[in-house]
Amino acid sequence: MVSIAALKDTSPRWVKNVSDAATRQYAQLTVRDRPAPDFLVIGTKRGGTTSLFNYLMMHPGIMGLYPQVRGKKSTDYFFKERQRGEHWYRSHFQTETYRKLVSRRLGYRPISGEASPYYLWDPRVAGHVRELSGGIKAIALLRDPVERAWSHYQERAQNGVEPLEFPAALEAEETRLQGELEKMLAEPAYCSTAHDFYSYRSRGVYLPQIQNWRRSFPEGQLLILRSEDMYEDVQATFDRVCDFLKVPSTVLPTTRTFNARKRSSTMPPEVEAELREYFAPHNEDLYRYLGTDELWP
Repeated sequence: MVSIAALKDTSPRWVKNVSDAATRQYAQLTVRDRPAPDFLVIGTKRGGTTSLFNYLMMHPGIMGLYPQVRGKKSTDYFFKERQRGEHWYRSHFQTETYRKLVSRRLGYRPISGEASPYYLWDPRVAGHVRELSGGIKAIALLRDPVERAWSHYQERAQNGVEPLEFPAALEAEETRLQGELEKMLAEPAYCSTAHDFYSYRSRGVYLPQIQNWRRSFPEGQLLILRSEDMYEDVQATFDRVCDFLKVPSTVLPTTRTFNARKRSSTMPPEVEAELREYFAPHNEDLYRYLGTDELWP
């Protein structure tokens, strides 16, 4: 028998769970009126994905996940929730009926999308997205891989899931990730915590990730940005994204950074030097592929 005290303790969570279930049930009942997303912000991790998505949510013609009041940026569908099915996924996007109402005020059709920094890194995702809809556009933010690795490590350490010091974590990475990718490719429903959490060095080798997305997404559907450019001039980067998404730009009410973390220490100089040496040839390969000048020192 459940006590009155226990009911009081669990009541808010129970109410929220019931509310969430009812909302999702309604959304799935109306899924025929809900199109696939127009765009995805696909990463990289610690590269400004959350910030860019929040800037896009400030645009009057760009809609978040349904119901938007909950402020979620991702469904995690393409790597964690695919067993729920396409109807479940489409239930997270606004109906065309509602968009038509909004378009009368805007003068153009509003668009919608989601963001996950894992989408770029998981090699299965690009193909899954292409299977869902050939019209989706993708936006990738690439950050200096040395700074990205350090920021990734800091996040994991501050979240209490990384017990090792940074040099030891880098040394342990190969062992931690051993066999994970093979298991992911063999088992479509497998979600690897290690592949997400502990990929400090390997996740900064961007060329294979970009090539994987380019195989499914032609140039006009994949926009590659430098994270540092967004940090330096948010409005200019936002304008560029709006042009890519074919919506008129607008002046952002704020350009503050979202999901920033205060660093608890500085990267050991000898580790930074080793990482710069490691990433140098990988970065050169990326520059040649993109036909661009040097992006990072």
